Amino acid sequence: MDLQTRKIEFVQEFLKIQSEELISQLENLLKNKSTVDDNDFINPMSIKKFNARIDQSEDDFKNGRYKTTSQLLEKYK
Repeated sequence: MDLQTRKIEFVQEFLKIQSEELISQLENLLKNKSTVDDNDFINPMSIKKFNARIDQSEDDFKNGRYKTTSQLLEKYK
């Protein structure tokens, strides 16, 4: 089945939906969809870089450069 046919079938099924909650969920899914193109890909991090990030994180924690869960929750209330 080609993409155009799939889209048409999806729209036909969508038009049958009677649940506002389901429509809201689908709207949110479309709004929050990833913007990564099919041509994009994720390059894995090297072990050396990964270990350097761990070392930096541990150093940040030892030197008080972090936020607690409570601080983050308060910030985003």
